[in-house]
Amino acid sequence: MFNRILIIQTASIGDVILTTPVLEKLHAFFPEARIDLLIKRGNQDLFTAHPFIDTLLLWNKSQRKYRNFFHLLKKVRANRYDLVVNLQRFAATGLLTAFSGAAVRIGFDKNPFSLFFTKSVKHRIGKTEADWHEIHRNLALVAHLTDEKIFKPKLYPSQIDFARLSQFKTKNYICIAPASLWFTKQYPKEKWVDFIRQIDRETHVYLLGSATDAELCDHIIKQSGHPNCFNFCGRLSLLESAALMRDAAMNFVNDSAPMHLASALNAKTTAIYCSTVPEFGFGPLADGAAIIQVADELPCRPCGLHGWKTCPEKHFKCALDIQTKKLIARI
Repeated sequence: MFNRILIIQTASIGDVILTTPVLEKLHAFFPEARIDLLIKRGNQDLFTAHPFIDTLLLWNKSQRKYRNFFHLLKKVRANRYDLVVNLQRFAATGLLTAFSGAAVRIGFDKNPFSLFFTKSVKHRIGKTEADWHEIHRNLALVAHLTDEKIFKPKLYPSQIDFARLSQFKTKNYICIAPASLWFTKQYPKEKWVDFIRQIDRETHVYLLGSATDAELCDHIIKQSGHPNCFNFCGRLSLLESAALMRDAAMNFVNDSAPMHLASALNAKTTAIYCSTVPEFGFGPLADGAAIIQVADELPCRPCGLHGWKTCPEKHFKCALDIQTKKLIARI
């Protein structure tokens, strides 16, 4: 039915990972189709040698954003796609979809350009949608072309990625990704220190993150005094991090991108929720994953869909009142 398909998601790492169920499903139903993926430059390492992607289209948003946008639009139109699926609700990608030239153009009804889509799908999000995950929202876009079956996120680290990390898997280990782009989504550094201090000294503790997280992780390691705690921030690619997480005894993450990396490899996951709540639909999807959050209901929680640079109420109880023993019990 479709020979050339384009999937669009130019948001953050976590959002892009949660796009992969759509990619997996479209490949399953249209195995002969060429599938291209349009993402933000900087996230391309997620798809190195991906078996189902023909071409990655990259939008450089950091330099000459709008000039690069119109260059992309020209390229999209030249590629003559049969189907374009837009997973974002913002005007720029809506414009790309609307003027792509594709016969079938699908996106969410909240997109300002949804009037020009051949099909728009209702976007449902909120604390009351307890069983409606982001992957359900995304897969709803193509359900009428496929079926109602749920596909989970999936990434493909290479054998080289696994081989490089094998030397760090000879001991029992856990992974911790302590950072987040948002202060109120990040478990506080003093809480991470308290947790690591209580971990058995023979267990290796690998701290993961980008190069910008290295200073935070150095501080955590120094304050914890754990003899087998190692800082991998900035030293691993995204797929290498995923390869390391896959075989960990446990992965401890915030409500952030590393949680979705763990889901994509079905790695053991403990997700710590501070200001946000899993009912928004961005929770962990790995088998046996657990969510840790404050025991008492707080009238200020959740304080937003994403996060804040500081706690709006100045007390940050949603994070500080989480008991360390709950994390220890997950090892």
